[in-house]
Amino acid sequence: MLRPEWVLILATILWGTSWLPLQAFAAQGISGMPMVLVSYGLIALFALPLLYWQRAAWWQQRWGVLGIVLFGGWANAALLSSLSLGEDLVRVMLLFYLAPVWGVLGGWLLLRERLTALRLAALLLALAGIGLTLGVNAQTFASLTAIDWLALSAGLGFALNNLATRAADRVPMLSKTVAAFVGSSLFAGAACLLLAQGVPTLAPSTWLWIALFAVAWLLLATLGAQYGVTHLEASRAAVLVVFELIAAVLSVAWFNDEALAPRTWLGAGMVTLAAVMAGWPERAPKQLTRSMS
Repeated sequence: MLRPEWVLILATILWGTSWLPLQAFAAQGISGMPMVLVSYGLIALFALPLLYWQRAAWWQQRWGVLGIVLFGGWANAALLSSLSLGEDLVRVMLLFYLAPVWGVLGGWLLLRERLTALRLAALLLALAGIGLTLGVNAQTFASLTAIDWLALSAGLGFALNNLATRAADRVPMLSKTVAAFVGSSLFAGAACLLLAQGVPTLAPSTWLWIALFAVAWLLLATLGAQYGVTHLEASRAAVLVVFELIAAVLSVAWFNDEALAPRTWLGAGMVTLAAVMAGWPERAPKQLTRSMS
């Protein structure tokens, strides 16, 4: 059985580098909610029959599935839209990565998960590493744009989706995964109607790349994330997903040919250490045994 910690880390690396194809598609003329609609909508076409086929397995926990549709659907739609539209990708990821705060608090308040000293230390270390890496200052949150609000709300939606996924513990993994695709398609379709945004005319090769991106990138990343958060406590998963931020910062620096400052490397090390601390197995209480003679 795959260790959920490593599956979740690999999934978050995929999410952290998803800005690369999204920016490439934006250069071809499709971004924002129309991009979300065509990519997630492609999977949703196959998801609806699958959900109907597995309805007997998830019906008893239908409220958990509905939570995944709403929270996971919005998180994915808002994050992909902000990554394809935003110019300051590091700022987008910073706002999204308030998610660990929501995840730890939500796991404590809603799922009665224990806030151990190690878990709290890992969370604080991760947030300190994020702040050091990105150079957070008093002006960081001074003026939030529409893209900023998309990223911020995506983080909250992601944390709530993790809680819904944990609650739907008897729902088949595939149903939980494709439910988020259905939700993203619904949100993106509604946004396109409200904003009067249509799908642009694209070359056949671009449509092929979008299909490959949806199946080989988004679907695998979502499957990995669902597997990880299903088998981990919400507070632990909330800290492990910071690898997405590290992947995003490093890939932005690499592909945009930007030199990384020493504080970036130090911050990345702090976040990595926090992720290891969060995934470290907790020591079981020692049981006193009495020898028998």
